[in-house]
This record gives sequence, structure tokens and C-alpha cells, in this order.
Amino acid sequence: MTKRRGYALLAGIVAVVVVVSAAIYVGVAADERGGQSNLAGPRSPRGTAAPASTGIWVGAWSASPAGAEPGTATNGMAGRSVRNIIHTSASGTSARITLSNLYGRQRLAITHATIAVAATANSAAAAAGTMTRLTFGGNISVVIPPGQQVLSDAVTVRIPSDSDVLVTTFSPTRSGPVTFHPHARQISYAAEGDLSGEVSGVSYTEETRYWRYLTAVDVLSDESVGTIVALGDSLTDGGTATVGANHRYPDYLSDRLRAAADDGAPRYSVVNQGMGGNQLLTSRPGSPAENPSALSRFGRDVLGRPNVKAVVIDLGINDLLRNPNKANARTVTAGLRTLVRQAHAHQLVVIGATLMPFQRSGGYSDPREAVRQAINAEIRAGKVFDAVVDFDEALQDPYDPRRLRPDYDSGDHLHPSDKGYKRMAEVFDLGSLTQSVTATT
Repeated sequence: MTKRRGYALLAGIVAVVVVVSAAIYVGVAADERGGQSNLAGPRSPRGTAAPASTGIWVGAWSASPAGAEPGTATNGMAGRSVRNIIHTSASGTSARITLSNLYGRQRLAITHATIAVAATANSAAAAAGTMTRLTFGGNISVVIPPGQQVLSDAVTVRIPSDSDVLVTTFSPTRSGPVTFHPHARQISYAAEGDLSGEVSGVSYTEETRYWRYLTAVDVLSDESVGTIVALGDSLTDGGTATVGANHRYPDYLSDRLRAAADDGAPRYSVVNQGMGGNQLLTSRPGSPAENPSALSRFGRDVLGRPNVKAVVIDLGINDLLRNPNKANARTVTAGLRTLVRQAHAHQLVVIGATLMPFQRSGGYSDPREAVRQAINAEIRAGKVFDAVVDFDEALQDPYDPRRLRPDYDSGDHLHPSDKGYKRMAEVFDLGSLTQSVTATT
């Protein structure tokens, strides 16, 4: 009986070895099909880690994981490649990414992941010579447990600022639901099979307006010396901004900082941690909560970014619209002060935004308008933040300050137009981003 068990165990081990060997062969074969690149670095598991280099790690792009993608509960993206297109706010000589399985119920297996500079804006094609394999702890594959995230190794690849970058992952097995950011205002792609290294992008015919799994791209920058985090709701996320144009206000702020760098503006990258529908005080139901409150996600989405120097907070309007019984001037400003205290504990400068007009939008009422005015009065008085950016004054209609100026209004009377988002960036005092921490909290 003991011998029989021994043979059975030996047979099982052999079977596992065969399966693993076959999987390795399939992965390598996929890389060598027509249309695949010669991925940078050797194919050995430890071939792509970036060498030691000078520079500072900063955030080049980010997006908060907001929930589980509908329709992916069982299969996730099994057997498919996901090619996220993101836009950078900083250049660097090396890069690393963060992948999230926060809303997954199963282990997420990623067997291949790559990063490349896009050949042209909004294109799934990679620029020649930039397709680079990513590794995780020296391995080309990684398994992310439910509720967790993983940071890749750094790889040597030149990432330009103000450019589109492709981050592609392949998942061979069922691993739903997919953790996603729903309001990307950017077209990304998916394709059947392991096409993580495809340079031409011709197989990526399925379009999506979501970012899947990917929550951050950092670069070892030879240009930027720190990161600014824009924390907010859809007004920061860029709801209603032109898709693929990078016209969210943090995009415009990044452009403005870069243009003014030679005139003494701080050399900071800008990352966007806006989340459509986000509230300061209240999360949506779920475990983990979908669309988590700013109070609950501040540590991850702000303090967790590399070399953060300042945070810009524009929050509170959804609390008034969705939770009027809980949100008043006292509770909202108290919540904002809590965020300021957390930021100050890490020596971060906090710039706070006044709440913009929303008359004629579906949630408007005179009592809610009175609360908005009370919150703005407290913010303008310098009782909440280190510095103030007055979005309310900048975008209000001079003939009726309760509503957006018509050319700054997207048409829904709540979200700005592209011109309105640009105006939001224009009214920043860039010097406030480097001032001392002074707010009374």
C-alpha cells in the first residue's frame, strides 16, 4: 500500500512538472509569433529589472480603483489581453506599475505584462523599440490575491512626459470580478489571446472606456522632483471632458507646470485621484466598499503615491447632492480638516478648492446652495487648508453666481466644459504648491 502511494505521489509530481513546462513553452511561443516584438531584455525570469540609476521616483499617472466591472464576476478577462492607454505627466528613464485586484473574489494570475510608449496618441500601436517586458519580484508572472495590489519591478525604458503609454496584461484563467476605473475619458483596448507583446496593435479591436487592473505608473524621473496628487470626485476625474484629449483639470495643471518650469514653477508631476460620484464622508455599499469615501482612501490614493509634495482637494459637492441629511457645513469642513491633518502628518501642503456652482442641475435646491456657500466661506477664511484655489469664483456666472458661466458649463450644469477645466488650472497660484504648512486644523 505504501509503495502504491509512493508511485501515485511520484506520478503527480511528474504531471505538475509537465504542466509547468508546457506553460513556459506556450508563453515563450506566444512571444515569438508574428507581430510580437523582441521584448527588451532576455526571457529569463530576472532579465528586465532596471539597473541602479539616478533620479527620483514620481507618479507619472494614476487612477483610483473604484469598483468591480459589471459582467466580469465569473470570467474576469480570462484568455484575453488588456491594453490600457494612459497619459503621462512626467518623463523618466525607468518605469514601474501597480496592478490591483481590490474587487476580485479570486486570485488574479498575470502571466505576461508589458509597457511601451504609444506610436501615436490614442493608438494601440507601440513606438518602435519601446516594448518592454515587466517583471514582479524577478518573475514574468504574478498572482495577486483578492483584495490586494502588486508593484512591478522597475524596468529600463525611456518614458516621455505628456505622452501616451501602453500597459498590457494577459490573464490566462478566470479571475473575476475585474477591478476597474469606470470614467477614464480615454479609449483602451482588449484582444483575444496573449498579445501582450504585440507592437502593431492591429489585434486590439475591442474598445473600452475603462481602465482595468492598472492603478499607477511611476517613473524614475530626471525632470520632476515630486508629485502633486489631485484628490476629488468627477470634477477632478474629468467627467464630461472630451474623450482622448486629456482635458481634465489635472492635465491642464500638469501642462502649465511644465511650461512654467524655467520661470521658477515647481518641477512636479501631477497624478489624478479623482473618482466620479465620490463623496468625502460616505462610501457606497460593498465589501470592499465600491466608490470608497475620500476619508477611507486617502492613505492609499494620496499618501501611497511616491514622493508626494502637495495635495489638491476638491470634495464635498456629492455629499450635498447624495447625502443631504448627513452633509452640512460642519460635517463637511470637519471631514476636510481630517484629511488636512493626515496630510500634515506627512509634511504635505494642502490646497483646497471652493465648491463650484450647480444651479439648474438635477440635485439643486436652495437649502443645499446655502450649505455650499457656508462651506466656501469657511474655506475662503483660511480655516481649513494651507491655501485656496477658488474654483467657485473662477467658473461662476457673473450674472448669477449660483450657476456656472455658460461657456464653462458642459451642459449638465454641474460639470465644466473643456474650457471650464482649463480655467480651473489657470487660476492656481503655482507658488502655493511649495508654501509652508500653515492651516489651522
